[in-house]
Amino acid sequence: MTGTRIVLVRHGESRAQEGRFVGGHTGCTGLSDRGRRQVEALRDRLAATGELAGTSALYCSVMARAEETARILAPALGDLEPERDCDFCESHPGEGDGLSWAEFDQRWPRPETWTPETRRDPGGETFGEMGVRVATRLERLVERHPGETVVVACHGGVVVHSMVHWLGLTRDTRAWLDPINSSLTEWQLIEHPYRPGPAVRLVRFNDHGHLAGDLLPPQRTS
Repeated sequence: MTGTRIVLVRHGESRAQEGRFVGGHTGCTGLSDRGRRQVEALRDRLAATGELAGTSALYCSVMARAEETARILAPALGDLEPERDCDFCESHPGEGDGLSWAEFDQRWPRPETWTPETRRDPGGETFGEMGVRVATRLERLVERHPGETVVVACHGGVVVHSMVHWLGLTRDTRAWLDPINSSLTEWQLIEHPYRPGPAVRLVRFNDHGHLAGDLLPPQRTS
């Protein structure tokens, strides 16, 4: 398994982000105009640099914004057909899917005390449940693609749970991990340099060097 590269790409800005509504399985309506341009900038970067040349598999979540991201990137990845997999989805909302965040917060106010097992809307997934789902799928991905480079078009929550899982963080950590839209996070399987056995190396997190100007999120100007 050593040499395996798992590259997680957060989708471009979504219409749900732009319009401030809950974009779950049915509520997601794909990328915003800015989001498409963000992913196109990443595609052009990858085509020019060849940094992900030889990618053998392309996965995406089943949410529209992630699949659209994968299809935009595919020409720079050997025109691979994305394999859709719900285990790479963002946190699954329940009854709140499609609501504005203002209405969601009104119906199910944020609790005074939060734990990884806090469930807000009925049928929604907890942070802890999502963590188990993502960690299990990442380990299966490593087993399925030994020594290969794999790209996954996914979500900020998936990137965060990869950090929690492979860095051995607790799910109630106070750290705020904030991957930017269309950024790259890369993991590599290596032999541990100081003890026998394999290790997972974080190669890069939140790599968004292809973004500038109005392609950066509104709150980020540099």
